[in-house]
Amino acid sequence: MVTTTALRCSAGALALGLAMTACGSSGGSGSGERTGDASFEGRGPIAFVGGKDTTGAIQAALDRWNRLHREEKATFLQLPTDADSQRQQMTHNAETKSDAYTVLSLDVVWTSEFAAHRWIDKLPGKQFPLHEMEKPVVETGEYRGGLYAVPFSSDGGLLYYRADLLKKAGIAKPPTTWSRMKADCARVKKMPEAEDMSCYAGQFRKYEGLTVNFSEAVQSAGGVVTDADGRPHLDTPEARKGLDFLVRSFKDGTIPHEALTYQEEDGRRAFESGKLIFLRNWPYVYSMARKSKVAGKFAVAPLPGLNGPGSSSLGGHNLALCSYARNKATAVDLIKFLTSQESARTFLKDAAFAPPYAALYDDASLTKRYPYLPVLKQSIETAVPRPRVVRYGDVTSSVQQQVYAALTGDKSGKQALKDLQQDLRQDLGSPR
Repeated sequence: MVTTTALRCSAGALALGLAMTACGSSGGSGSGERTGDASFEGRGPIAFVGGKDTTGAIQAALDRWNRLHREEKATFLQLPTDADSQRQQMTHNAETKSDAYTVLSLDVVWTSEFAAHRWIDKLPGKQFPLHEMEKPVVETGEYRGGLYAVPFSSDGGLLYYRADLLKKAGIAKPPTTWSRMKADCARVKKMPEAEDMSCYAGQFRKYEGLTVNFSEAVQSAGGVVTDADGRPHLDTPEARKGLDFLVRSFKDGTIPHEALTYQEEDGRRAFESGKLIFLRNWPYVYSMARKSKVAGKFAVAPLPGLNGPGSSSLGGHNLALCSYARNKATAVDLIKFLTSQESARTFLKDAAFAPPYAALYDDASLTKRYPYLPVLKQSIETAVPRPRVVRYGDVTSSVQQQVYAALTGDKSGKQALKDLQQDLRQDLGSPR
């Protein structure tokens, strides 16, 4: 799914998500057959397919491309906003070896799966300015030492909060721990204008956003979902503390029950309409909230954790080339165009997409205009990738199933984590 978004996905934030389906464009020259190594031949019309463009920035960028390349126009085919639906359509088109799509906007956690199945081509890494990008972000596009996707936008989760209400309640700074956040909420809600507001929400519907939010809770309590070797570590005290925070928050009303239906856009609308004091979401929300009724009333901070600042899931989107596409030379040029530093700067200004380029976070002219950039940089640099495994679809499905059962009270948190540990061992082929 996030994603400034980076966005939506992550869970994604872009978070809100750009994500692309599998494969090539219609028309133009070039072969649609896969013969081994990519030749990147053929020029003509191509298709760019991603999640719904809620900011308008993607279409604007493609319009700029099309004005410069009238014989090689890119058509934007938009998928639903949620990452799970995007991935389902992508894998379906890939499995049918369709050449309907060309450039794919992949959630950063999908690279391994798509590369392992040879649904996307290995790209010429030396033709992209990867050395100017944040290293953890570049690594999300790599598989077995090769580059299969180029960073388009990064993403780190942020805590949006009503700075005006905290100030009025005499709270000098945003909370760094879960307990402090709950105490601040109680204090704010004593004021008449906030008594009907809910404290906090994230993304808790049974979809990729739930995997993101659960992973962040576990990490922010000192645990991990899987280790560097892909082994699950969920039947642990740290994982229980992370899940318990979410379960207790639903029980005590810190998180409203309706947040069980929230995806990124639901949470954004709730925050902008004045229903929430705190919101976990991707950077893209910043530019949209500045145009809403909470403009000038909110700010952002790092996510809180058990004993101090928490840890975001690493989100974002990378651009890949469908193995079965036509007009691959045009496609590679479009990827270069959209992932250039100039484009990253424009996406930051127009839609608050988190740039993959390190220098943009330290640009004085940008930080003056976008004061959240240092917070976002911190979020990305301390973020933890979701499991980078070939069978990621199975993993996230298991997480969603078990965690949602705990949040709704169908299972105890302890039982849900025990069952999830077993499920992930089976999904990942881990030894007992």
